[in-house]
Amino acid sequence: MNALSPGLSARQYRAVFISDTHLGTRGCRTDFLADFLRRVSCEHLYLVGDIIDGWRLKRSWYWDEAHDEVVRLVLRHARNGAEVVYIPGNHDEMFRSWLTLGLDVAGIRLAAEATHITADGRRLLVIHGDEFDSVVRYAKILAVLGDHAYTAALVVNRWFNVGRRWFGYPYWSLSAWAKRQVKEAVKAVDRFEGALTGEAIRRGFDGVVCGHIHQAEMREVNGVLYLNDGDWVESCTAVVEHHDGRLELIDWAALNRLSFFARPTGRHSVRLPETV
Repeated sequence: MNALSPGLSARQYRAVFISDTHLGTRGCRTDFLADFLRRVSCEHLYLVGDIIDGWRLKRSWYWDEAHDEVVRLVLRHARNGAEVVYIPGNHDEMFRSWLTLGLDVAGIRLAAEATHITADGRRLLVIHGDEFDSVVRYAKILAVLGDHAYTAALVVNRWFNVGRRWFGYPYWSLSAWAKRQVKEAVKAVDRFEGALTGEAIRRGFDGVVCGHIHQAEMREVNGVLYLNDGDWVESCTAVVEHHDGRLELIDWAALNRLSFFARPTGRHSVRLPETV
């Protein structure tokens, strides 16, 4: 159950949870993600939504060799025996129409949600989480506008950090900082966490693993464990389960001292004009 390239040492886990990779966008850190997938070994790999950004690909096609490499590595995990479960989110909602078919594609099982039982017997609800976001659920146009705003913030963030690098300062996420400062955004995160943990309690789970809001977190909320595995645009984080059942939130970039100043590169990238 190993997707490692020869010569690399494995970080061995019982389960790995990643989400919000947003493949198909320039913001996706395909370089960090590929490095992570090459260097971990697991029995269960959960892709917890927004893996492929269908919203963006509809407007402007962007896909390069680095994206292909990420897909190849996921398929290698499945081929080498890992149980791979893909839970579509709102950005890859096009796959939700296939859920009733019970598809298993190249060893990857599509599911609306999953139940993961840890080695020490805890039951975790695994779900993307957009179903509990009132903006996505009831005002999709606002969600799309928010996506545009977030994309613009990432562009500003890139140039802001060019300036910081010029003056010798380390990388710093302006967009993540702004999100933490806006009171309404903080309230929205609190509501999201409360809704997800409330659902876990209602259904008798010991915790919930989700994504969606690009804010990695592991803590107890309302008496149950709330685990948000973050994203691979800015935080580059994952939730992992060790073989004894311990759960951990890992920051792959910080753990491996990866530089956000280095932009992901892929030869032969393909981009088509934007469409309305």
